[in-house]
Amino acid sequence: MYRAFYSLSKTPFSKENSTPYSSKSFKEVTARLDYLRKARGIGLLVGEPGAGKTFTIRAFTKQLNSSLYRVIYFPLSTGTVLDFYRGLVSGLNEEPCFRKVDLFAQFQKRVLSLYRDKRITPVFVLDEMHLAPAKMLTDLGIMFNFMMDSLNPFVLVLTGSPTLMQRLEMAQSQPLNQRIIMRYTMEPLEKPEVEAYIAHHLQAAGSRHPVFAADAIEAIGLLSHGWPRLVNNLCVNCLLLGAQSKQEVIEAEMVRLAARETGGM
Repeated sequence: MYRAFYSLSKTPFSKENSTPYSSKSFKEVTARLDYLRKARGIGLLVGEPGAGKTFTIRAFTKQLNSSLYRVIYFPLSTGTVLDFYRGLVSGLNEEPCFRKVDLFAQFQKRVLSLYRDKRITPVFVLDEMHLAPAKMLTDLGIMFNFMMDSLNPFVLVLTGSPTLMQRLEMAQSQPLNQRIIMRYTMEPLEKPEVEAYIAHHLQAAGSRHPVFAADAIEAIGLLSHGWPRLVNNLCVNCLLLGAQSKQEVIEAEMVRLAARETGGM
């Protein structure tokens, strides 16, 4: 409904927008992930909910050459720890063994085979790892230790909330923590970036005239604290309410109304 009212050819502020806005934080994390790709090994990416971790990882993996890299994305599920390990092996197109000790051996054999025989580097993305049991963090240090830690035939990215960093600092997680070669904490959009971020998404959706007044953009920045997901939610609700009330340019009062309907702000 609001697309027609605001003369938009596409839906703005959606996950389908394949062109990322290059904020300061996005540029920095992209450079860090590129370093991790070249160096191989374990990286850590943390951020508050809505910071853009998943979008960043999606952008990173999308640009990888499929003939040189194989991406295995695994969100932490409600299954058992053993189900988690079997999921990693299945992601390598292997039929998982039953016992954990056999799974570990099968996993390492398959990773080495891809790297040495096919010149393919597996890229593992383990999401929501702040929810992982402590034993899993310990096991990962063992699982990704190849040839007495003399070779890294993989890229492993651990993502989660900032509490993951605190958990990795604990004594039992040190074998994994000490092997992390890249760490980054996602930051919110800075105040000038909020306006540019909104403009970027509207232009990508085909906007040809201003939709948000200056005071509305300032209100969005304040209410969202610069977190991209909250900016998206606020903007979409503003567009819905604006179209309903035939408001061609959205002002601050509409943002405050949208914030009440959105909740969590």
